[in-house]
Amino acid sequence: MNRCLIIDDELPARQLIETYLEALPDFEVVKMFDNALDGFVYLQNNTVDLLFLDIQMPRMTGLELLKSLQKHPKVILTTAFREYAAEGFDLDVFDYLVKPISQERFLKAISKYLYFREITQQNVLDVSTFEDAYIFLKVNKEQKKVYLNEILYIEGLKDYIKVFTTQGRFVVYERLRYMEAKLPESKFVRLHKSYIVAIDKISAFSSELVKVQEYEIPVGRIYKQSFLNKISAGI
Repeated sequence: MNRCLIIDDELPARQLIETYLEALPDFEVVKMFDNALDGFVYLQNNTVDLLFLDIQMPRMTGLELLKSLQKHPKVILTTAFREYAAEGFDLDVFDYLVKPISQERFLKAISKYLYFREITQQNVLDVSTFEDAYIFLKVNKEQKKVYLNEILYIEGLKDYIKVFTTQGRFVVYERLRYMEAKLPESKFVRLHKSYIVAIDKISAFSSELVKVQEYEIPVGRIYKQSFLNKISAGI
């Protein structure tokens, strides 16, 4: 069952999304809020799979909510303002629906979400066999086998990623969030909107910068606290 949370200050908007979800199997609305602050409190003690989030709300915007969370579920933004799309995707939102939201466009977002869940579930890794774990990545016209323990870090560039490994650098046609879902959380950390780093390859770090071999990688503001907590827990 996919647990869904709806945060929107407009009652008709909340009801519309709820109606769309009620028509789908394996989806349930566990809670709805008319403001982001109540949503923030709820997410501190509860987990959901999918968050439908408005942007323009009084007291606290949807984007401010995302920036305040150390880790957030998959997010579909629902807003009447197209101009926030770029900032939303910088915060790694899953999709961006512009009001009024048609059922066709809503179902397209759900289909995209379900496909993402399917491919990530098919690639769940057994961390106990991490030394032997590998992934096939499309490099040029062939699928290249890359061992996870050889990955140094991954840089995201819109629809492409650069995978830096002990065996060289590869350019792959894939999104960074796809890679984040496939990699074991105990071995890799997201420390910037554009970077994922192998924890055991970090040679030095501060609150602003991480060193991996000769590379220096910035720590993003919204990822800083979760990164420091994760690193400290492993020390």
